Amino acid sequence: MAKTVFDVVVIGAGAAGLFCAATAARRGRRVLVLDHAAEAGAKILISGGGRCNFTNLSVRAENFLSANPHFAKSALAKFSSQDFVKLVETHDIAYHEKRLGQLFCDDSARGILGMLLGLCRQNGVTLRLSQKVTEISRGAAFTVQTDADMIEATSLVLATGGLSIPKLGATGFTYDIAKQFGLAVIPVKPGLVPLRFEGDPWGWMQGLSGVSFESVARFGKREFRENALFTHRGLSGPAVLQISSYLSEAGDLTLNMLPGTDASALLLERKAARPKAELKTILAEMFPARLAQALLPEALQKQVIAETSNQRLKELGEKINFLRMRPTGTEGFAKAEVTVGGVDTAGLSSQTMGATEVPGLFVIGEAVDVTGWLGGYNFQWAWSSGFAAGSVA
Repeated sequence: MAKTVFDVVVIGAGAAGLFCAATAARRGRRVLVLDHAAEAGAKILISGGGRCNFTNLSVRAENFLSANPHFAKSALAKFSSQDFVKLVETHDIAYHEKRLGQLFCDDSARGILGMLLGLCRQNGVTLRLSQKVTEISRGAAFTVQTDADMIEATSLVLATGGLSIPKLGATGFTYDIAKQFGLAVIPVKPGLVPLRFEGDPWGWMQGLSGVSFESVARFGKREFRENALFTHRGLSGPAVLQISSYLSEAGDLTLNMLPGTDASALLLERKAARPKAELKTILAEMFPARLAQALLPEALQKQVIAETSNQRLKELGEKINFLRMRPTGTEGFAKAEVTVGGVDTAGLSSQTMGATEVPGLFVIGEAVDVTGWLGGYNFQWAWSSGFAAGSVA
C-alpha cells in the first residue's frame, strides 16, 4: 500500500486537535487530522447546553488538577483566554458572560466548531473522518495505518481526549499509544460527575429530584460555593460536580446547605422570636418546601419550635451546615464531563506538549493529566495545549 506523506498527523478532530492542526498548518506544515467519528467536534456541539462554554475570563493554573500543579502555566501563558476571545470576536461570534467569568455563545456551539473547521480549511488542513487507526509505528518517521490508508509523518499529535461521554466515541486510544511509546499514564477516573447516594442512610433524599439550593461543597482544603441539585440517585449541580473531581473513593465530602449563615444560631433565634411557629414553617422559609420537609424527622414535622429542645435545634443546624456525605458511587464516565488523570506530564514538555523521550510525539487536551474546573477551563486547556503543540510540530 502506498503511503501518503504529511508533516503532521493529528489524531482526534475535537477542540484540541482541530486548533492544533490549524495552528501547525498556518506555519506552512502539511497537516492531516484523522478521526474515527463521522463528524468532527461532537463534544463541542453538546457542551454548555449546545452553546459551548468556550473559555473563562479568568484562567490560572490553580483552576486545574494535575500531579504537577505547575505544568499548565506555560501553555496557558502562550495562548490565554483573552487570545481565544479575540479570535472569537474576529470571527463575529456573539457571546456573553453567564456567571463566574464563564463565556458562552449567544447562539449555537456550531459557531465555535465552524470557526475551527474554517481555520483548518483556510490553512489547507486535510480532514479525514470515519477512519479508524489500526496501528502506529515509528522509524525515521511515524507510520499511521488506518482501515483505509497508510500515512507517514515526522510529527504525531495525540488528541483523542479521555473516557468521558463514551456515546460520543470516547476511548482510551491515546493512553494505549502513549504507553506503547513509553509514556506513563496516571490512573483515570470520572471528573465533573454527578454523585450517587443510595441506600438507607440517604432515604430522606428520595423525592427531592429537581430541587436545587445554594451550597458549599468541601473536600479537604478545597471548597466550591455554587448550587447543588438533587437527582433521582443523588446529587449534581455545579458545586457537586466541581468537588467530584477532587474526591477520593473513600472520601467524605461536607455539604453546607445554608452558606454564610449559622443555622443553629438562626434556629435558636427563631425559637426566641416565634415560639408558636411550627418547625417545618421555619425551615420552609430557609429552603425549598420539599427540602425543608425532608430535613425534618417525622417526629418533628408538626412540632412547634418552642417544644423542640435547644439540643435538637443545634443538631439540626449542624446537619444543615456540616452534612458529612460519603457517596455510594458516581454516575461514571457516561455522565462525566471530563476525565481526571491521563498521560503523565512528567514525560511531556510544558512548553511544547512534546514527549521528552520521543521526538515528534505530542499529547494535548483532555488526554493529558490536566483537568479543569467546570466553567470553560477544559476548553481553554484544549486551545492552549493545542496551540503549544501546533506552534512547533
